[in-house]
Amino acid sequence: MRNKATTSTSASPLVTLLLCCAVLIPATISANAGGSDQFLWKSVPRAQLKLDDKTPLVWNVFQTEKKKESNLVVILLGRRYLALDIKARVAYSVVLSDLQVRGADFESGNLFVQSRVLPTNEWSLRDVGPAELIKLKFGDYGTNLQLELPHMPDLRGLY
Repeated sequence: MRNKATTSTSASPLVTLLLCCAVLIPATISANAGGSDQFLWKSVPRAQLKLDDKTPLVWNVFQTEKKKESNLVVILLGRRYLALDIKARVAYSVVLSDLQVRGADFESGNLFVQSRVLPTNEWSLRDVGPAELIKLKFGDYGTNLQLELPHMPDLRGLY
């Protein structure tokens, strides 16, 4: 009898540990996944934008401060917002309700949803000295977009 009692009590901490792991691991994964889909968009002051070789009346360019997300851009054109994934060469339509104002900046979830892809073609990416020149053509209007993004400063030599 004693032998059975000791095996059942020694198995109980193991079962408790397994149950805790089964509950905590998925919760940790979902918490990390939710945090990585949040973006803080800051205005890029030295960016230049042209539509069909003309500067729009109302425009702005936003990027995140994270270097690994430097290929993601949000553009304001009049009352329309667009999101660009420069590396994948894909443009997305942005619904205004997806952006939350944080002072002069915006915060959003993932704007790069497959269902909001805009037809584009003729993508061109070139390094033009202090900036990256991105050109593309929208398939729905046939409008040419030209965007100059200044390079992020390389501060590795300062430390």
